[in-house]
Formats: sequence, structure tokens, C-alpha cells
Amino acid sequence: MKIKKGDKVKILTGKDKGKKGKVLQVLNGRDKLSIEGINLLYKNMRPKKQGETGQRIQFPAPIAISNVTLLCPKCNRITRVSYKSIRSENTVSGTKKVKVTKSRICKKCKEII
Repeated sequence: MKIKKGDKVKILTGKDKGKKGKVLQVLNGRDKLSIEGINLLYKNMRPKKQGETGQRIQFPAPIAISNVTLLCPKCNRITRVSYKSIRSENTVSGTKKVKVTKSRICKKCKEII
């Protein structure tokens, strides 16, 4: 997935269109994610013990990943994501070790996300 937990995203469709928020949770199997302060729903909780009062809990419901787009942290614009493999070579006691990491790249400013 191109969007990960902790990323800033912008909502493209729905009742919260145009709002921005931080990703709290990514549900890979269902292609959905929860965003802080977006798509808030209420859940009524019954009292568990006698004498307690019930509660009304507000929580962010999952939204389809196709309805959001990533905000680049460097240029602060909406962007698509490309990937680039970055190689780093390290020599330890005469042996050469090559480490390859896959990084996400902003298509607009070409910076690593």
C-alpha cells in the first residue's frame, strides 16, 4: 500500500471532502483506513453495572483508500507515490555488504517521503 500509518492525507469525496488528517490505522485486507477527525460516528454503550450510566462514544470509522490522496510532507501538496530502490554499500573488515531499501518518492518534488 502506498499510504501508511502516520501519513497526512486529504479527503477527495464524501461528507468530509477537502479536509486533511493523519492516518491512525490501515486495514490492508479491506483497503480502508481510519483518519483522525474524519468520518466520525457515534456508538452507544450500555451500562455494564447497575447504577452506571450509558455512554455515547465518538470514533473515526474506516474510509475507502480510493477516496483519499497522500500529502507530501516536504512540499505540502497532494501527490502520487513512486518507488525507488536505494543501495548503500558498507565495508566491514574487508567484506562488502550491500543493503537495498525501497523508498517512497513524491512525484512532484522528487523527495523521499
